[in-house]
Amino acid sequence: MRRTVQFQAPERGAERESRHGAARQPEPLRTEFGFELPRGYVDESGTVHRSGVMRLATARDELVPLRDDRVRENSAYLSVVLISRVVTRIGTVEDIHPGVIEDLFASDLAFLQDFYRRINAEGHTRAAVNCPSCHEEFTVDLAGGRLGES
Repeated sequence: MRRTVQFQAPERGAERESRHGAARQPEPLRTEFGFELPRGYVDESGTVHRSGVMRLATARDELVPLRDDRVRENSAYLSVVLISRVVTRIGTVEDIHPGVIEDLFASDLAFLQDFYRRINAEGHTRAAVNCPSCHEEFTVDLAGGRLGES
């Protein structure tokens, strides 16, 4: 069962009033984040799926995998089960289960693990990067579109 909920964070003093004294609406809490896999999931027919959606994790999402026999036998499998619980779609594939996550390329799994950490622990999808050519430092949004798109 999929559910999408929009929560509004409680207002704080600085959020209530802008610089000009006008009331400002707080941003609603985002519970789902889009992403683009670096390589993509290849399904049984050979179709490559790159775009997807990950939702915020609940306490249950982090506790239930600990009872999974595969996780008990191999603790490294925890991330596979956890990621499969919070990814709601990859391309047109909506039945995301551990088998789908197992079939991802290693770089895509690493991307999703980092993305999970960013949205659940840090609360955002931004990452600081350096240009390999000019060494300029800037920030990118991992939930954004493809390179060159806004």
